[in-house]
Amino acid sequence: MFDAKRLLDQFMGGQGGGTANQGGQGGPADFLKGAGGGALAGGLVAILMGSKTGRKIGGEALKMGGMAAVGALAYKAYRDWQSGKAPVQTSAQMPQQQNFPMLPPPSGTPFNPSTESGQQSLARNLLRAMIAAAKADGHVDADEQARIFAEMDKLPLSSEDKAFVMDELRAKLDVDAVAAAAATPEEAAEIYTASLLSIDVDNAAERGYLAMLAARLNLDDALVAHLQQTVASAAGKAAQPVG
Repeated sequence: MFDAKRLLDQFMGGQGGGTANQGGQGGPADFLKGAGGGALAGGLVAILMGSKTGRKIGGEALKMGGMAAVGALAYKAYRDWQSGKAPVQTSAQMPQQQNFPMLPPPSGTPFNPSTESGQQSLARNLLRAMIAAAKADGHVDADEQARIFAEMDKLPLSSEDKAFVMDELRAKLDVDAVAAAAATPEEAAEIYTASLLSIDVDNAAERGYLAMLAARLNLDDALVAHLQQTVASAAGKAAQPVG
């Protein structure tokens, strides 16, 4: 049976625990790249992004599991925005990696559904958002898809996992469909966070996609700034305004 939560762990290269590491192997930690773990670019996102460097977030976040890590980042940004705080800017020369405690979002909230069905639904929406973001610059053409599928065959993925990724990669990029999955403002913040995590904003197409996604999700400009800065801080980068 397709397990969206487990696949999200593998997308992010996190440790996750639970079903993601049953049997002592085959979990996301088995193909982490880089010393110390916690490199988002070490998961399936790296395969999707090709030669791009990807976002790198600290191991402390990814020990929580993929969905919890996205939720923790979105929850912090959302809470700071609601409290009226201004985003704390980090310097491009001296970025501050994860200079805040990574707290799991409260259970029973849109950031962390209390039911298994709710968690699976959210994980599926986050996966779709990440794949769409990875396609935003148009580099995932037919040849790139073939390379991705070949690389996926080397990973401990189920046939259901592979089918989900293949279907999403082959689907037409549809920012409206990504945004429509958000049933609450909190879910909208998480979908935007997941998109930020799977993209390096280095060209106009990517910036345009994220700006369009924020608009379709009806995210407040100040919240968008908080989300961008929170992800950038966790990645040890300076935030780049993307609209």
